[in-house]
Amino acid sequence: MASALAGTLIAPGGAAAATDPFTTTTLHFKVLVGPGGDQVCDVVGDVYVPQGASSGQPVPAVLTTNGFGGSKDDQAAAAGALATRGYAVLSYSGLGFGGSGCRITLDDPDFDGRAASQLVSYLGGAGGIAFLDAGHTQPAPVQTAIRLDGPNDPRVGTFGGSYGGGFQFAVASIDPRVDALVPLITWNDLSYSLDPNNTAQTTGVSTDVPGAAKLMWAAGFSVEGVTADLQNQQVPPDLVPCPNFADFVCPALISAAATGYLSPADVAQLRRRSVASFVPRIKAPTLLIQGERDTLFNLNEAVATYRALQQQGTETKMIWQLGGHSGAAAPGEVDWADPASGYISGRVLAWFERYLKGRPSVGTGPEFAYFRDWTSYTGNAAPAYGTAASYPVGAPRTWRLSGAGDLVTGTTPAAGGAQSFLTPAAGLPTRLDEMDVFGSVLGPVVSLVDDLPGTFATWTTPALTAPLRVVGSPSVRLQVSAPTAAVSQLLGPAGELVLFVKVADVAPDGTARLINGLEAPVRIPDVTRPFTVQLPGIVHEFAPGHRLRLVVSGGSINYRGGVLATPVTIASGAGQTLTLPVVP
Repeated sequence: MASALAGTLIAPGGAAAATDPFTTTTLHFKVLVGPGGDQVCDVVGDVYVPQGASSGQPVPAVLTTNGFGGSKDDQAAAAGALATRGYAVLSYSGLGFGGSGCRITLDDPDFDGRAASQLVSYLGGAGGIAFLDAGHTQPAPVQTAIRLDGPNDPRVGTFGGSYGGGFQFAVASIDPRVDALVPLITWNDLSYSLDPNNTAQTTGVSTDVPGAAKLMWAAGFSVEGVTADLQNQQVPPDLVPCPNFADFVCPALISAAATGYLSPADVAQLRRRSVASFVPRIKAPTLLIQGERDTLFNLNEAVATYRALQQQGTETKMIWQLGGHSGAAAPGEVDWADPASGYISGRVLAWFERYLKGRPSVGTGPEFAYFRDWTSYTGNAAPAYGTAASYPVGAPRTWRLSGAGDLVTGTTPAAGGAQSFLTPAAGLPTRLDEMDVFGSVLGPVVSLVDDLPGTFATWTTPALTAPLRVVGSPSVRLQVSAPTAAVSQLLGPAGELVLFVKVADVAPDGTARLINGLEAPVRIPDVTRPFTVQLPGIVHEFAPGHRLRLVVSGGSINYRGGVLATPVTIASGAGQTLTLPVVP
């Protein structure tokens, strides 16, 4: 799952060979974590130092860690490439993974942030942190080969994907010594990631109204977390209340599976582990890289972080690569054997050259870049990337719901009509297709839109006569009629109507597929009023002869839907719209 995905994006490699232009040393680090800084953890890491680096010839450093379920070894290829190019690298296994002790706290600044901050101190020359053994009885030599900006202030950047992206925000939020960040495919608000509501959003992707629990991803992470516990020989002693996790995690998952949403207390726990809660403390230049094939941390999360950083004046750029948690990278995106041969690896290297080596003449690429899978190329994926000087891009184009199932645009009037369906009881799915959690190990999610009859409504355009290219987040404006939900919503979230809104590409043979398996759960706080749905961002070409389809259904195999079976009617009309950001 997440660890398998990390391999496709970070491209793990083996240990340093005798001919490598760097040395690799495995060390154990004694770190103190927790709100009071009084819990001792052992962190295992590999230190890569370029040949010739010394106190007389110091080099900048990069701190990196694994994705969820991985280890320090996952970063070997990237670490070797950076070390070969004049960077010292400390690649470590995050807390609870890959031989490192203590529990998984979901990149909590008080735990993972504090641990990483002490590794920064080691890179800055502090003693008493690094040891040759897990018992912390044999001190390792003090690190003296790192370039310093001041006493115990190393020139250091961070790098990593998914869980290894979240740690970067955690450490940068408490340690101003971090000089540059490159987080890949990570979250903005973990409560949105695991319980998304794509309506009633307040700031970024965050909302005060709970969404629909993301059951399959949560279950997958639980298994990986417990597996890591067994590998670290930590079961027992931390079998209860939640094996290898912070105490709140297991009860939160059980509650969400039962009710279909996270409690306010659990939302608060997840949000405090999210950059959405501490963006004002992120000051270092940040290169955000997010995956188009990603049903866990979708493109909207990167957009939320990008906009927040931009608004406060933090230097940031954003790349949408093809690879994410639900599918592999495209050829020519990542190549750590020759970083310049990969578009993403080349951009990462340029970012560090600029902000760690202090080379202002090095260009860091366009403000916004996005992979277009309809573009042919060989070698480096650069020709497949569209670029822009800002985000968002494209011009909005709006379709209106018309008649009994049409989408019309332009001057075509919307005809009257309506569709009705019934949402299933107990949050059951309306289709049985591929679970999105397996996208990273079984190939890209290519979900067919085949909801059970009577559980959905659709509206479709005529066959397109020219390519329709979409870059960004589709938006849907709806008013529904659900009289029973108008009453049951008075009970709170448990009685609120839950729907799943999605955009599909319909081939000439009638086969309809979701775009990268993406859909938008919505828990509607008040069904008597219109609401807006902000769907996950996409980069997609609807080819000539294909049709665009809007689908609203009552369930999904990947989420816990509403508890109550609810009749829903959606009428056509000029105010019922689908809007797409369209590029040439």
